[in-house]
Amino acid sequence: MRRFGTLWRRSLQFRTVLITLGLSSLAILVIGFTISFTVASNLFQQQVERVLASSSTAAAAAQGILDASDAADRATVQAVTYDAMETVIGVSGSPDIALFRAPGTTPVPLAPSDFLSPDLAGKISPELRELVQENPEAQYWQSVELDGGDEAVPGIVVGTDLVMPGGAGRYELYIGYDLADVAQTLAFVQLTGAIGAIALIALLSAITLVVVRWVIEPIQAVSATSRRLAAGDLGVRLPAKGEDELAALAESFNGMADTLQARIRDLAELSVMQQRFVSDVSHELRTPLTTIRLAGEVLYGQRDEFPPATARTAELLRTQTERFETLLADLLEISRYDAGSVELETEPTNLVTLAGESIESMHSLALERGSELRLEAPGGHLDAEVDPRRIRRIVRNLIGNAIEHGEGRPIVVSVDSNATAVALSVRDYGLGMSEEAVQRVFDRFWRADPSRRRTIGGTGLGLAIALEDAVVHGGTLDVWSREGRGTVFRLVLPRVHDPEGTVVPPLPLEPADPDASGPGAGESLVAGDAPIQEASDA
Repeated sequence: MRRFGTLWRRSLQFRTVLITLGLSSLAILVIGFTISFTVASNLFQQQVERVLASSSTAAAAAQGILDASDAADRATVQAVTYDAMETVIGVSGSPDIALFRAPGTTPVPLAPSDFLSPDLAGKISPELRELVQENPEAQYWQSVELDGGDEAVPGIVVGTDLVMPGGAGRYELYIGYDLADVAQTLAFVQLTGAIGAIALIALLSAITLVVVRWVIEPIQAVSATSRRLAAGDLGVRLPAKGEDELAALAESFNGMADTLQARIRDLAELSVMQQRFVSDVSHELRTPLTTIRLAGEVLYGQRDEFPPATARTAELLRTQTERFETLLADLLEISRYDAGSVELETEPTNLVTLAGESIESMHSLALERGSELRLEAPGGHLDAEVDPRRIRRIVRNLIGNAIEHGEGRPIVVSVDSNATAVALSVRDYGLGMSEEAVQRVFDRFWRADPSRRRTIGGTGLGLAIALEDAVVHGGTLDVWSREGRGTVFRLVLPRVHDPEGTVVPPLPLEPADPDASGPGAGESLVAGDAPIQEASDA
């Protein structure tokens, strides 16, 4: 049933043939039953008319013999009755007869005895006898089953009356007719109809299959071509033959593919130009920036000799020069990702150790902002094949954002692992973000609140580069956030990079305290002498 369901969902050809076969079979079945019922009814009606005519003729012949007799004793009456029964058998062609003295008739010594053929025993119903008794000289019949030897066969019993000579009174005459020949004829007709129906269904199935294949094959070609086109084979086209609708579809598809190919080529050329421009500009700016920085360092080193305003200008020049260098480095990194020229230098790396080093390096900044950094590693310290420089950059970026937006509340860095992956999450209890901000948080140069003063001085490319770093490792970088409840960034990395492998995140994205009831609830500023707390079962 599972295979049938899969084939039904995925194969239009199978579904069309099966539906056509089912509806055709239903139509043929209805027509066959109608024809069979009509033929059976007509055959039966014809047999009833023939039987009634034969019975009437036989009864009239027998009555003629009885009326012509002048029998005056019992033996003579009995002999005449026997002759009349022989006449009935000869005229009707049926040996199954019965003769009963009508109830209520005055008994006389001349009256012959009742007669009943063995095949009619128990076949004549009281209702039929009652009708014959109440309506003399009329004919009545009923359908019965007669003994045909190995099995019962359909039959008809016709009842009428006879008047015996010599004052013997009225008798009931019943003649049984065997309809086995009619039943055989009907069975032959039904068998022929069934064979014809099966042959017709098979022929319809073959015709439907041929027609459907003729129609489906171009659709399958369109499907296969579209998949190749989606996979990047922009030069593939459909063969266009004829002038019908399928040919028009092929021409339209090919026209769409030509337009798409031209558009993609233009976009690719534009992208290459943009990447080259960013890379060239970044490289070209390095030389004057180096000169500016050297000059700024000289001024910064002599700032104590300058007036206060000039000294402040030297400090701002040094700070903005460093930020400009960071921006150039980020632009070069983004251009490498856009150009697809990033190469990983992987080695077995322990994310708990890496996270601890990042927390130590940012401890002083967290103290300035009044935040406590906590490291939790309940799942052990399992290594993963990653580029430690890029992963360290991700962790530092996430912790820096948490410090910037954490509102002085604790920040929890969690690391966990399983058989397939290692995960790191950074949870803050600060401002949080709206759903719209969550959707755009990884966009380049996007900030949730551009007017907000930044203490770290980011370039707006940190999370975009972090996402690229995660993806190039075959991992993911997700975010959960609620306004006023804080934010969680989760990094999931496979322990061994396998594009076809299944990765189960060791850490949930949504925190256990989405209402911010955990660390940081009710706290405004938390600082201490021991900013790093580590818990591990390993």
